[in-house]
Amino acid sequence: MLIERLMKLALLGSEWVLYLLFTLSIISIATILERLWFFKRRTGGAESLRVAVSEHLRGGAVSAAAKLLQGKKTLEARVGHQALLWASCGPSAVDDAIESELTRVRKELERGANFLGTVGNNAPFIGLFGTVLGVIIAFHALGSAAQSANSMNAVMAGIAEALVATGVGLLVAIPAVVAYNVLQKRIGEVEADSLAMVRTITAHLKANPDAFIGDLAEESALTTEEAEAVGALRSEEAIRSEPAPDGAVA
Repeated sequence: MLIERLMKLALLGSEWVLYLLFTLSIISIATILERLWFFKRRTGGAESLRVAVSEHLRGGAVSAAAKLLQGKKTLEARVGHQALLWASCGPSAVDDAIESELTRVRKELERGANFLGTVGNNAPFIGLFGTVLGVIIAFHALGSAAQSANSMNAVMAGIAEALVATGVGLLVAIPAVVAYNVLQKRIGEVEADSLAMVRTITAHLKANPDAFIGDLAEESALTTEEAEAVGALRSEEAIRSEPAPDGAVA
């Protein structure tokens, strides 16, 4: 009873599978083009930007470095600017702020990646399912037809047409898999460039923390009074950390 019902469903045809694959291919191509446009507009030039920011910070022009980063539309510049906003709070605050910003950036970078990976992994199986349905229809026709040359030719033609679904499935899957792998590589590069920018900023922060107090007051997440308080607190901590002179009472 169950076999008969499933047979009736199978005999409805496999053409809908091809329409499904065609729809997935259109969405996949649109996703690939959107990702290419996104990475072209929002990434790139990270190394030259990092060098320029480092030159500004080396000269103590923290606000100039912040304006340079703010004027760029790339994700690497966005992460670097966020690091400068929290630089006056110390390296620990920068690390926490950057971790939060990278989480938001990663969501933008990975948009569409899951869809491409899913299509790349499952499109061949969808095509194979269409082929199985086509073969079932062909053998059903073979069992119902008279054993003549014309009926056998029709059955063989039906099997050949059924195999088209597998070919279409592979045709949809291969570009999706390639695009997914390229996308993952670009995501890793953007994150690495962003972290390199942040490490450059924190290195200058550790080497010359006073340059980040006051000069970045308008750009920073702190107010001027808060920035001055942070500077005073650092000075007190530095004095306390100095070893006491011989004979002095701690």
